[in-house]
Amino acid sequence: MEENMSDCPVEITLSLLGDKWKVLILWELFERTKRFGELSRAISGISQKMLTQQLRQMEKDGLIKRKVYAEVPPRVEYSLTDTGKSLRPILDAMHKWGSNYSASKSKKQ
Repeated sequence: MEENMSDCPVEITLSLLGDKWKVLILWELFERTKRFGELSRAISGISQKMLTQQLRQMEKDGLIKRKVYAEVPPRVEYSLTDTGKSLRPILDAMHKWGSNYSASKSKKQ
């Protein structure tokens, strides 16, 4: 998160979640701790480069933690921090709203 961040709470939240990939990564990690390959397979359309960038930024922002195991080949796991877990109600609300919107659009067709 940038040091020159706005004082506006909505802008702060959007700066952390404003990218669709970040929201989808969080959604996957609410289920359980996952490895890079699992995240890559679960999130349709994301490139490895983009996934790496998003994971690094989210780790820097304190939303996820990265655990590296001293194994050959190396194993890396990603999980939510307490701050990341605290976003659950926001994403649950987005899920509910999206489901209702989708259902209402289907009825109109």
